[in-house]
Amino acid sequence: MSKPTPISGFPEWTPGQRMIEQFVLDRIRATFELYGFAPLETRSVEPLDQLLRKGETSKEVYLLRRLQADTDGPAGDDALGLHFDLTVPFARYVLENAGKLQFPFRRYQIQKVWRGERPQEGRYREFLQADIDIVDRDTLPAHYEAEMPLVIGDALRSLPIPPVRIQVNNRKICEGFYRGVGLTDPEAALRAVDKLDKIGPARVAELLAETAGASEAQAKACLALAEISAPDASFADAVRALGVSDPLLDEGIEELVAVVETAAAHSPGLCVADLRIARGLDYYTGTVYETQMIGYERFGSICSGGRYDNLASSGATRFPGVGISIGVTRLLGLLFGADALSVSRTVPTCVLVAVTSEDARPASNRVAEALRSRGVPTEVSPSAAKFGKQIRYAERRGIPYVWFPGAEGAADEVKDIRSGEQIAAAAGEWTPPREDLKPLVS
Repeated sequence: MSKPTPISGFPEWTPGQRMIEQFVLDRIRATFELYGFAPLETRSVEPLDQLLRKGETSKEVYLLRRLQADTDGPAGDDALGLHFDLTVPFARYVLENAGKLQFPFRRYQIQKVWRGERPQEGRYREFLQADIDIVDRDTLPAHYEAEMPLVIGDALRSLPIPPVRIQVNNRKICEGFYRGVGLTDPEAALRAVDKLDKIGPARVAELLAETAGASEAQAKACLALAEISAPDASFADAVRALGVSDPLLDEGIEELVAVVETAAAHSPGLCVADLRIARGLDYYTGTVYETQMIGYERFGSICSGGRYDNLASSGATRFPGVGISIGVTRLLGLLFGADALSVSRTVPTCVLVAVTSEDARPASNRVAEALRSRGVPTEVSPSAAKFGKQIRYAERRGIPYVWFPGAEGAADEVKDIRSGEQIAAAAGEWTPPREDLKPLVS
């Protein structure tokens, strides 16, 4: 077999990095559940027409294709694609199971997604997302939009990562403003403004003219709106000072003020109103969120989402929702690349039980079983080599303690191989310090 080569965009962490990832997921999951979100997992594939119906481009969706095509099926596997986010499959799940769900329905979902974009630092083709969403039947109160940043702020604050800033906007402000200045295609204008950080204001002005039919004055007004940013409700005065009026604009300002003020009361400095945030997907209709990690702003958002009113609907019944997603792989990839996260050891093992001889291995196994029964991660030495070799084996793996079974009638002893301290111990009673029981992430 020839030497395998890595496939770009499909990360495979080392065991130590995977332990950090598991730690991060446990903390995120715990915060989600503290806020009352229930776990859910949906299938990995969806019909292609469903994946594409809300603004995603077909070039980013991975299709399923069997090596031996099934020609008997009505559409074949080519009509299926891997999901590129967790919101679209969640909306489909709500429609299919509405009769079994209690509304408002609060769920969290931690799964891999696939997106066929160009891999680069912090961007992958296969990556893990951690989502929360709240959906209701027919109407969804706006206060849920103010709750999202609180959950995310608490989840990310529980992790050993740099502080974050959540940028918030409301699509109603943008759409109402664009209508107020006379643009007839606000969605095209939104898509143009969403590229502001990537292509700059001059090119966005050109794009507004090309795709949204904006005049020079209209483009200038749109860019002026996008420049407004404030850590408090003062953004509202800045918007009104532009002299544009529209009922949808007023509604959006009111909703965004509530989001900013609620976040400030919970965690001062967490949120900032930033009116250049648009989010490219078409299904967002209200508050939108993007999250930057301080010191890593050049890599863009690590957590994003928004309000959607029409993603899940069946006949006259709608299921409006609001959600936000942490890009777990993106977040970790950036920090791993900067060597900004470490783990105290790369194995879960806390104790290595030495083996005095192969004939005595059953005695070492009994010690290990006793320790494990009390929640102490333990493994038995792979060989009955000299104790010095067994200790070095533990050192190489970062295992802090080595247990020496006593000879006939003698007490067992356990050694902290970092300090050299060795004491008599009984497997049914001895417990390591709490900080040694499990690997520590820092």
